Amino acid sequence: MGISQPQNLSIPPIEHQRPYGVRVSLPPGDPFRKLLGPEWNRVHWFATSNERDAALAEMSRRHEYSRSGDRPALVFEKVENLAESRGL
Repeated sequence: MGISQPQNLSIPPIEHQRPYGVRVSLPPGDPFRKLLGPEWNRVHWFATSNERDAALAEMSRRHEYSRSGDRPALVFEKVENLAESRGL
């Protein structure tokens, strides 16, 4: 049975596999760890490793509106779902 009103979904259904990811977390000693917890992280998934690498470069770059000396205060890590990427 299909979804009658797909625009009402807060997260669209995944139509294809996305085995390549970027895990975003906070570095040790970051003050936001007190708010979000020491184990906070978020994983963004992509269909290809090239998409992931492009997104990682965009996420980790220095923003053009940043003050001089500012840099992203997040930890970015490449992850891979081996079962999906290798068809297991």
